[in-house]
Amino acid sequence: MNSAATAVSRPQRTLAVSARIALLLLKARAILVLLLLLILFSALAPAFLTLNNFSILTKHVSISALLAVGMTFSILTGGIDLSVGSLAGLSGMVAGYVLTQGFHLGGSQYFPPAIVAILCAIAACLLVGLLNGWLVAKANVAPFIATLGTLYIARGAALLISNGKTFPDLAGIPARHNTGFPAIGESAFLGLPTPVWIMLAVFAVTWLIAVKTPLGRHIYAIGGNERASVLAGIRVNRVKVFTYVFSAFTAALVGLIIAGQLEAAHPATGESFELTAIAAVVLGGTSLMGGRGTITGSLIGAFVIGVLEDGLIMLGVSQFWQMVITGLVIVMAVAIDQLQSRIQARLLPYMLTSTEGSR
Repeated sequence: MNSAATAVSRPQRTLAVSARIALLLLKARAILVLLLLLILFSALAPAFLTLNNFSILTKHVSISALLAVGMTFSILTGGIDLSVGSLAGLSGMVAGYVLTQGFHLGGSQYFPPAIVAILCAIAACLLVGLLNGWLVAKANVAPFIATLGTLYIARGAALLISNGKTFPDLAGIPARHNTGFPAIGESAFLGLPTPVWIMLAVFAVTWLIAVKTPLGRHIYAIGGNERASVLAGIRVNRVKVFTYVFSAFTAALVGLIIAGQLEAAHPATGESFELTAIAAVVLGGTSLMGGRGTITGSLIGAFVIGVLEDGLIMLGVSQFWQMVITGLVIVMAVAIDQLQSRIQARLLPYMLTSTEGSR
């Protein structure tokens, strides 16, 4: 009887091992694609894998990585935030207005220091994030619709602030004591650009929240089964509001970094950034249905897109083809995510049988 049981269990164990390998490869797809792209572009463009280009690349990636890491929480809850690109534009415009126009107090014009401009920009974006969270959690508006609406609201507000014009010369004037703003986008510390340090800091905080805190577990639980989360006593609405406020915060940082790098703020800044961020999150293995994914995966996904874009530029591929290729990558990422879900569902019984048999 024991030999018969062993004969039956062997093919099951083989199938279970194959299933685990297949799932592992699917889960590690972002790393595999990143390695493949690095090898490919290094072979085709000798200047690609140099220290100087790597510094430029990480500076570019920090923009999309910040947005992707910030948006991961809302996607993990089963939502999405389409407003991040417009919020980046709004953030830069608010900072530009405060730096160049100042405040009118008692009939006189007052120019606050750069830090006040930064705080005003972040506060404006947090208010929009709070509105997103309220619409999704309290008003029960579908996340896609709610954040699509605030996408237009934020973009319109950014255009209204300057009547569609650019705020130039954000370096400030010493006599006004408002210099230093460009440092957020142009300065460096220990050889790394400040935007990269900001990205690493935000990533570390986000990773800690996701992995080490009850809030992180609640975010995953809501995405896995919202009804069960409510019955378990999780404050679902508060958690959802937090995810959208956090996403808005990272978008505000992106807008400030870009305005600092350009020393100017333009209302069109951030157009289509939300699509790049979503692509990075999905490439990193986060399910658009919620409940599954990692912060590290989103960071790797942002690097995949950054390497792809920079590599294509170095190879002289036109911007039109870059858009086509980026779109194909997004579609493939979603298709692979769906494939992973189906394979996982089909192979789960075999994996469970193998686990029980080994006990």
